[in-house]
Amino acid sequence: MIIPSFLPVFGTKCDSPAAPPPPLPPPGSADSAKSSALPPTSSSSPPPPDVPGDSIAHAAASVSSCPNPGPLEAATWDVRRLTSLDTYDGVRVDISKQLSPYFAVVHSFHLGTSMLPDGRNSSYSFTSQMNDEEGFSMARIDPERGTVDGRVHKALLGGIAMAKLQLGLSTEGANDQLLGEIDLGAQTWTANLKYGSMGGGNVFGCNYFQAVTPRLAMGGEGMYIGANGNMLSSYTAKYSFHPKWSSTIEENSSTKETGAAQECPAYLAATYNAGQGMLSINYKQSITPSRVNVGASLECSPVTLESQLAVGAEFNLTRSKMNVCIDGTGRIQSVLEAKLGREQGSPSLNFAAELDHGKGLMRFGYGLNIGS
Repeated sequence: MIIPSFLPVFGTKCDSPAAPPPPLPPPGSADSAKSSALPPTSSSSPPPPDVPGDSIAHAAASVSSCPNPGPLEAATWDVRRLTSLDTYDGVRVDISKQLSPYFAVVHSFHLGTSMLPDGRNSSYSFTSQMNDEEGFSMARIDPERGTVDGRVHKALLGGIAMAKLQLGLSTEGANDQLLGEIDLGAQTWTANLKYGSMGGGNVFGCNYFQAVTPRLAMGGEGMYIGANGNMLSSYTAKYSFHPKWSSTIEENSSTKETGAAQECPAYLAATYNAGQGMLSINYKQSITPSRVNVGASLECSPVTLESQLAVGAEFNLTRSKMNVCIDGTGRIQSVLEAKLGREQGSPSLNFAAELDHGKGLMRFGYGLNIGS
């Protein structure tokens, strides 16, 4: 049906457009005063009162700028790794097998060698190792020599302390040893306590390593050997240099992978052994992060002025690593390690060489690691 145009059309309130909202009252008007006098709702509740010491600034101020220096035994480990290479002669083969996520075994063979102390030219050992979140335990058996070596590490007090137990047994029983240690540490220091039996007498000692400034750490170690009644002591100072490339490092995945190597790219450490009267100075420098590292070690006697110098370098490539070391007597050591695959656990091939021109000694060897 067609509605004539002259008839009025009636609509409802729902069909009519909504009225615009009233304008806001100007500031300082009576309406705004009334709204301010109303009690605050839950959405506009006042902030909680400030608690003394509960702020980001207070938490940042309570954190020391001095980092943990690490164990005293590892203060110069990087330099020792560069200047004292594990060279050998003959053939060395290590076969590893992961039996479970926490348990692994290793079969080690050394054939055609002249470096064994008892005159043998071959050796075999079996090693088993178990790891978990709180530590690890390891045992190594040499059936030909009749020796058993064991080591147990266990975290205590939620990781605040680490207990260590080292055991060595043999069929003769003359060289049996048992040594227990406890590692302690906090934000700026580490300490170690040890007690055991070694060489037919009791052994006990302790060491302490403290970060004095963000770059300088100092510590010392003392040990008493009951077998010969000697009291040994040493003092260490380590100064770390800031990296030259620290301002250009970007926070991406590639730098995070190499962050551990960039913590201390260069340092100078000095250790004085009071019992032997020897002074050791060690220097390590990262030329290229995670690629090229160099180190130098100088050992001298302030009394007799006898000294020994060793310089080493390490070159890390995509699937290989090259280490070279030269000392003051003309001895040259080199070790080349090459991965035979890109997958995790691929075999690696090692070549070792040592040339001692002063003694006329030459050693060459190669090794194969399977499943490592």
